[in-house]
Amino acid sequence: MDVALYTHLDMLDHRPGDNHAERPERLRAVIDALNDDARLDLESLEAPLVDFADLARVHPQGFIDDVLAAAPSSGRRALDPDTVLSAGSLTAARRAAGAVVAATRAVAAGQGSRAFCAVRPPGHHAEPGVAMGFCVFSNIAVAARVAQASGLKRVAIVDFDVHHGNGTQAAFEHDASVFFASIHQSPLYPGTGDPSETGVGNVANAIVAPHAPREVWRKGFEGLMDQVDGFAPELILVSAGFDAHVRDPLAAQSLEAEDFAWATRAIVSVANRRCGGRIVSSLEGGYDLEALGRSAAAHVKALQEG
Repeated sequence: MDVALYTHLDMLDHRPGDNHAERPERLRAVIDALNDDARLDLESLEAPLVDFADLARVHPQGFIDDVLAAAPSSGRRALDPDTVLSAGSLTAARRAAGAVVAATRAVAAGQGSRAFCAVRPPGHHAEPGVAMGFCVFSNIAVAARVAQASGLKRVAIVDFDVHHGNGTQAAFEHDASVFFASIHQSPLYPGTGDPSETGVGNVANAIVAPHAPREVWRKGFEGLMDQVDGFAPELILVSAGFDAHVRDPLAAQSLEAEDFAWATRAIVSVANRRCGGRIVSSLEGGYDLEALGRSAAAHVKALQEG
């Protein structure tokens, strides 16, 4: 299975601070790991700048205007304590969203069925009207709306980042045409994602305690995939965060790269059965560089093989 890789070196110019966890080296680690893996044969494509009209499918125009106004020409400016803009951040954020949008449009048009977007800043914490948790625009949520505008009306989003995708959930919790499934550590930032949060029957949250065995994580993920399968999506979008890795400094989980490959194969199985194999995956978290690179490569390899 061919996998398209959407990325852009402009995203290295998002520089929230020398000691910030979401640092440019993260993207470099992912790209280097993908380039160094001889088993991967990826079609590399440049991530475009997202159109503001596409952002407006999820984000109110006033929020977009506020982000544009806040973007500094030099120095840094904080949108919240964790989300800091530098001179290159607005372009990076537009390319991050643009990558997922372009990949989704291509897949919807039948130009391939698999894509991985190596992007930063991430997106799943950004709510429609609030930038937070390192995230400026809600990359995956925007892509879901673009998919629907392109004719794929039933979209499932699978989020295996160690933190709950509160922004994605906020965008769709009242819309039964999008199914959101998240597995995440609890307790942990941002404090949302309790299993009792079910939207209109279109939200499934599985929580994993700190230091739980990886088998517990896998069991929770299998339960989510059963629900995604039952939803019968026409496209699966993946918020691919690799910070549930045992080496990650921002959480306390037990996963290895092979667990992300296993989870990806589970997603592929549902996609092959339900939606012609269509999957668009976008990078979210992962803050240990070695673990991030290995895990992303394992994920993309599983996308390619499935």
